[in-house]
Amino acid sequence: MLSDRRQRVLAALIEEYVARALPVGSRTLTENYQLGVSSATIRNELSVLEDDGYISQPHTSAGRVPTDFGYRAFVDHLLETESSIDQDSFASEIEQMRQYASEIDSLVKQTSVALARLTDCMSIVVAPSVLSLSIKQISLVSLTPYHALVVLVTEDGQVFNHHIILDDPIHSDDLARIQNFLNDTYLGRTIQEAESDLAVSTIPALSNPSIRSILDGVSACLRESGLSHSRRIGLASLLSKPEFSNSQAFMPIIQVLEDDAILMELFDEVAVTDEDPLVRIGRENAALGLSGASVVASQYGRGPSAGIIAVIGPTRMDYSKVINAVRVASSVLEEL
Repeated sequence: MLSDRRQRVLAALIEEYVARALPVGSRTLTENYQLGVSSATIRNELSVLEDDGYISQPHTSAGRVPTDFGYRAFVDHLLETESSIDQDSFASEIEQMRQYASEIDSLVKQTSVALARLTDCMSIVVAPSVLSLSIKQISLVSLTPYHALVVLVTEDGQVFNHHIILDDPIHSDDLARIQNFLNDTYLGRTIQEAESDLAVSTIPALSNPSIRSILDGVSACLRESGLSHSRRIGLASLLSKPEFSNSQAFMPIIQVLEDDAILMELFDEVAVTDEDPLVRIGRENAALGLSGASVVASQYGRGPSAGIIAVIGPTRMDYSKVINAVRVASSVLEEL
C-alpha cells in the first residue's frame, strides 16, 4: 500500500499528465502542486514509484508518465468522487433527450453525442430494444456446397445476414434439418439469450466442422444484429489525441471498433460484472487492439430492457469525468 505522500505525488503526476500529455518532472510537481515537501523529496518518491511499477520514464532525461498499474491504483484508491462535470446539468440534458426523442434510435444517438462532447472521447450507446428483440425466423440458404447464408429476421421485421464458408461440403437437406432445429429452439427467444446459449451450446454433432461453422455464423449474425442500433460517436476526437498521432497506434483501435464480435464480448463482460461502471485500462482489455486505450462502460436497465453505455479513450483520460458521465447517463436511461 502506498504511503499518503506517495499517493499525493502519484495523483498529482497523473493529473498533470492527463492535462498536458507530457512526461512530468519533479520541478513541475514542486511548482504546480502544494505537496508540502522539497523537490529532492519528490524526486526520491518518484524513484520509488518507478521501482514499484506505478510510473515509468520514457527517456533517461525525461520526466515520468503513469503506467497501466499506476492508473489502476489511481482509479481504485485515489480518484476524487467529485469531477469537473456539472452532473445535474448533464443529467437534465439527457432527461430532456429522453422526453423529446421521437424514437429509441434518436435517443441513443443523442446520448452518444452528449457523452462524446462531454468526455472528448469516443462513446458507444447500445439501445435496449435491440438487445431484447425476439427472433422471428432463422433461414440457412445454400449457395454452393461450401458456402451458405444465415438470414435472421427479428420480431420487428429487421433482417440480418452473414456469409458462411464451410470446410467440408454440406447437403441442402442437412442444412434444412439444422435450420429446423434452430427455429424450433430459438424462435421467440431474444437475440441476447440465443447468442449466449450458442456460445456454450451442447448441440449433438457439434464436433462436425460444418455444423460448428454454421452455428458460428448464426452467432455472428446475432452479434451483428445486437449492434445494429448502436451509435458510435467521437472517433475524430479519439484519433486527435497525441497518443494516436501515427497509424501504428490508431489502426489497432480502428480494427477493434469495426469488429462487432469484440465489442459484443466487451458488452457481455459489462452485463456480468459487479463493477459500477466497468473500467478496463490498457492491457487489462481482452482485445489486444485496445492495449493503448481505456474503456469505461456500464449497463442500464435489467433483463430484456438492458442497454450498454461505453466510453473509449486514451489511458490518459480524465477518469473522474468519464466515470461520472457514464454513471449519470446510465442512471437517467435506467427507466427506459
